[in-house]
Amino acid sequence: MSYLEKKREGAVVTITINRPEVLNALDEDVLQELRDTFVELDGDEDVKVIILTGVKRAFVAGADISVMQKMTPEEAQAYSRLGQSVFDCIEQVRPVTIAAVNGFALGGGCELAMSCDIRVAAASAKLAIPETSLGVFPGFAGTQRLPRLVGLGIAKEMLATAGMISAQRAYEVGLVNHVVENEQLLPFCMELAGKITKNSCKAIAAGKRLMTVGMEMPFDRAIELEAAQFGVTFSTYDQKEGMTAFLEKRPPKF
Repeated sequence: MSYLEKKREGAVVTITINRPEVLNALDEDVLQELRDTFVELDGDEDVKVIILTGVKRAFVAGADISVMQKMTPEEAQAYSRLGQSVFDCIEQVRPVTIAAVNGFALGGGCELAMSCDIRVAAASAKLAIPETSLGVFPGFAGTQRLPRLVGLGIAKEMLATAGMISAQRAYEVGLVNHVVENEQLLPFCMELAGKITKNSCKAIAAGKRLMTVGMEMPFDRAIELEAAQFGVTFSTYDQKEGMTAFLEKRPPKF
């Protein structure tokens, strides 16, 4: 049984998580399907943007607590590593990924959104890492990605209070890039995707990979890597076409 719906419009693929009876909660099957789908789309050179969203009231309301409740420590560690590996895969794919946060993004759902490159929230969306109210803490890399996005103080407050924050508050602290009216969420994401697809997918992929890797490196090493990879772009068709098109005052054909 598939829990993901895919819709393709040109170079943009929209993935919708469809498990409404549990507010799109993540279990092992959903996680595996997410990984398989992103790996498949990563290998399709014609795909430039992936939009990820959920059905009805939730983006993803978290990991499936009914599955987790009776796990042994060993099983819980393996489950954590599974979620981490899937979200690492999403973070590292070549296409630009946009989380269209349509409703509740709680726990694993918030962590899933954070693994995407860009987050756009509907005005009614709520985000949280409420795991401490269950006696645990985020295990799908949320303790690492959240402070990198919002800063250590805000991240620790969200962890300790376990409370939901509004889309507007999420925007204020840097957890989401944009907040739009509910009915404008997917149209806005498609418009954003349209702007992205006009540019060099190869250059974007290389640049976003450098940003991710560079965050974990000393600055001097990061800019050395940047210079080396910048040089590599000058061996590509996209560099030649982009700069030629600019000088010829015409749109590039990437």
